[in-house]
Amino acid sequence: MLDKEKKTELRHLAARMRKDIIQMVGIGQPGHIGGSCSAADIVAVLYGHKMKHDPKNPKWEDRDKLIMSKGHAAIIQYAALAEMGYFPTDELPSLKKLGSMLQGHPDIHKTPGIEANTGSLGQGLSIATGMALAMRLDGKKGKVYCILGDGEIAEGQVWEAAMFAGSKKVDNLVAIVDQNRLQAMGKVVDRMDSGPLPEKWLAFGWNVSEIDGHNMDAITAALDDARGANGKPTAIVAHTVKGKGFSFAEEQVGFHNGAMAEWQYQLGLKEADAALAEFQQLALTE
Repeated sequence: MLDKEKKTELRHLAARMRKDIIQMVGIGQPGHIGGSCSAADIVAVLYGHKMKHDPKNPKWEDRDKLIMSKGHAAIIQYAALAEMGYFPTDELPSLKKLGSMLQGHPDIHKTPGIEANTGSLGQGLSIATGMALAMRLDGKKGKVYCILGDGEIAEGQVWEAAMFAGSKKVDNLVAIVDQNRLQAMGKVVDRMDSGPLPEKWLAFGWNVSEIDGHNMDAITAALDDARGANGKPTAIVAHTVKGKGFSFAEEQVGFHNGAMAEWQYQLGLKEADAALAEFQQLALTE
């Protein structure tokens, strides 16, 4: 269980990252707001609390690693990396511009802290499994975390990797399924019904948790449980809300990769500032 101060710190980080997302995407430019905001609380706990990493030394050999398998949601990882100090937050508005270090999908050659080029959906868990096995062979104690979309897991390669990792007992591997129930063209259940997810991962020999993906205590507890899972990889099925934090984007398929009108951008800033004001008030009362 997180103490009050740490929980507040993580919620504040997630709120800042959600504002970063709105400002990065801006007016009239398509951007993956929905799936980035649904993963924001998970990413905040990983970078702000759970993962061993060093912004001043991104290639530190004993670091934990995060693979954003749903690479279209790279903007939430960029926000986290900037907030952690891997590069200045001033870089964030350059998203997807020519020559920018922040492209539409993660690029290991351009962005400090990125571990793999992803976005060809279904490949991230295979990459993460290979990294985790290499770390085990090298005697490293770190974990490899892999965030997948619930639409993405219709890709067969995901389940090949899941079967392999389970059979090889890759217990330094944690897969987190961001189950926001919506993909590019509609409801996941109407395209390729992948449920029931916990039972599928269990059948492949994984340790499994099912959580509220916006509850900091639940996220932390599931990741703590993964630390103690000996002999099995861990899968965390996180129930989330697509576009979480922004009224115009929540549960809206159009904001899988949508462009904001000016009124939506201004509303997004207003809602982000309202969320941040809560933490400013807390600071004044402490």
